[in-house]
Amino acid sequence: MAFDNPTLTDRDAVLDRLRRVRNNTAALITPLSSEDMMLQSMPEASPVKWNIAHTSWFFETFVLQVEYEGYTSFHPNFGYLFNSYYNQVGKMHPRGDRGLLSRPSTDEVAAYRAHVDKALFSYIENLSSADFSRLAPLIALGIAHEEQHQELLLTDLKHCLFQNPLTPAAYAEAGSPELLSAPEIRWREMPGGLCEIGWNGEGFAFDNEGPRHKVFLHPFEMANRPITNGEYLEFMKDGAYDNPEFWLADAWELICEEKWRAPLYWREKDGEWFEYTLFGERLVNPDAPACHISYYEADAYASWAGARLPTEVEWEAAASLFPLEGRFLESGAPVSPLPAGNDDGDALLQLFGDVWEWTASPYVAYPGYAPPSGAIGEYNGKFMSGQMVLRGGSCASPDGHLRLSYRNFFAPNARWQFSGFRLARDCEK
Repeated sequence: MAFDNPTLTDRDAVLDRLRRVRNNTAALITPLSSEDMMLQSMPEASPVKWNIAHTSWFFETFVLQVEYEGYTSFHPNFGYLFNSYYNQVGKMHPRGDRGLLSRPSTDEVAAYRAHVDKALFSYIENLSSADFSRLAPLIALGIAHEEQHQELLLTDLKHCLFQNPLTPAAYAEAGSPELLSAPEIRWREMPGGLCEIGWNGEGFAFDNEGPRHKVFLHPFEMANRPITNGEYLEFMKDGAYDNPEFWLADAWELICEEKWRAPLYWREKDGEWFEYTLFGERLVNPDAPACHISYYEADAYASWAGARLPTEVEWEAAASLFPLEGRFLESGAPVSPLPAGNDDGDALLQLFGDVWEWTASPYVAYPGYAPPSGAIGEYNGKFMSGQMVLRGGSCASPDGHLRLSYRNFFAPNARWQFSGFRLARDCEK
């Protein structure tokens, strides 16, 4: 982890940021019932109640219990219930059984959060300047960790509510934003050569975003935008889910076993495709980025289209030339107008905050990476096996997490995150 942002080394700024993040979590759960917050639809998707308790457990375990001599734990067994995967901290409740925890109640979890908040804010306010400087990186990590769980709360909740045939809306949609047409797909030429990727030392970053290092790139081309629902429908109509030619061996075995025929959350009714969103079920918008796609499906589409997925090095090198622009609502409507682009197709659009974009890169350590010592070292490093990297952030990602070097990672079969993709291809020789 890193913590060099001068606005967050100021104690008042840190307290304000912490307060806003904790309040944002509370706002996300306000429309939900206690029954909503207990659901767990698969081992990978935790109940809302568990997510909001776990984020308090993080501050309690790594800050208050270690640093605050006068702190009294809220409950002696909450460490076991709400530890996620930190083996150095202690044993944990089985991940797939979190939905069986009807107790503690949502009210007791709310009381737990209030207990941690009271102690945490008091502790930070009374730290000496030296101790605050020493603990600021850990507090910043806790803030970023809670923001990550806000995103997970939404993706996990969506997967849970999708199991309900009533297709309930979790949230009320504000107004009906104008839907924009997707621009023509064009290719941005990248000359290749020696480039630098990784965290540049400014602001907050997770430990796996560095060290910054040099990589040699061959010339390539990057598509100017992600693949849309309409384009993915053509892939489906062409019978690609029935053609092993385009699929990796593990992928073909999976789609045959699971009978995948469309992106997650899509349903066909009377010849039309609908998708489930957190605002309820909607007609599929053909111009919105294709979403809830696995790496396997993204790779198969690329093969079908005569292209490939970009590596994460290619993605970052290309994205570094463009500002953070464009952001879609989960229902497929843009929050703000997207840049029109240039007639020559040079602009790369929708890089940040629409859908996480799969890359062709396995999740491994950068050269020179070493995890932090202690239990915090289990945050990222131990997952560097069997997963693929995604870049860019999604409509559910907090604004502060939309940065060039941010590396997300999931198993290649994962579809419940807001994941899509754009294409790349080698330059013609």
